[in-house]
Amino acid sequence: MQFSCKEAELYIPDGVEESAALARTTHLAIGAHQDDLEIMACEGILTCFQQPDLWYTGVVVTNGSGSPRSDVYANYSDDEMVKIRRKEQKKAALIGDFAAQFLLDFPSGAVKSPTDDAPINDLVRILEATRPKILYTHNLADKHDTHIGVTMKVLHALRRLEPEARPEKVYGCEVWRDLDWMVDTDKIAFDVSARENLQFALLGVFDSQIAGGKRYDLSTMGRRRAHATYHQSHGVDETTGITFGMDLTPLMAADPFDPVAFVQHYINRFHEDVTDRVARIAGNG
Repeated sequence: MQFSCKEAELYIPDGVEESAALARTTHLAIGAHQDDLEIMACEGILTCFQQPDLWYTGVVVTNGSGSPRSDVYANYSDDEMVKIRRKEQKKAALIGDFAAQFLLDFPSGAVKSPTDDAPINDLVRILEATRPKILYTHNLADKHDTHIGVTMKVLHALRRLEPEARPEKVYGCEVWRDLDWMVDTDKIAFDVSARENLQFALLGVFDSQIAGGKRYDLSTMGRRRAHATYHQSHGVDETTGITFGMDLTPLMAADPFDPVAFVQHYINRFHEDVTDRVARIAGNG
């Protein structure tokens, strides 16, 4: 497969021939940075793990050169960090039994630019080769500009596909802003109770981020556990881990295409839920 960036790479952990490895994909996750996939799209990894007819493929769009660093990584150059993070992502793909792992190597600027089509072109080629049933990416309420940039590139790529080539579902998932604020009937709750050992292993691989100053492993697992408890105010816990998703599926075919209005709808629903409840209890409703 041809990529836009010279250092882009496709890694297939089990060594299966490229077209066969990609064609077996049922679940595809497209994230901005190394470790985003393991944080936001864990449900897909768990669903496909060791299943002969279900396969998870990951796509990391940027090179991750701008990550903060400390400890043993404090004096690493951007180029050295790119190599380390690429190596860590490959380890995660091996541990998680991925069908394949794409490393597209774009700078963040290319992803955030509304006029740069190179990431879209690469994603179209990947989507055509994998034809996933389920696709995970970042949610439209995320507070990281690069994450929103990736979601926009994903949506534009999906809209270039013929309808029959599109996934059945597209979910925007949590990293830099979780989705517990969404009205319960609007958000998708993914049960990620299974294989906590695997989840810890996948997150722990990214030592450059953890030892580099951010405990993503503990905070991510803590958030999943917190969601499981606080998702429902009545009744006992039925799961030990939940992640939330925003259903982006309608944006593949929406006419006009208006992602701002789309996410504003969910924000308005949250606003109405809060104000209506307060007004009712206060006796004003």
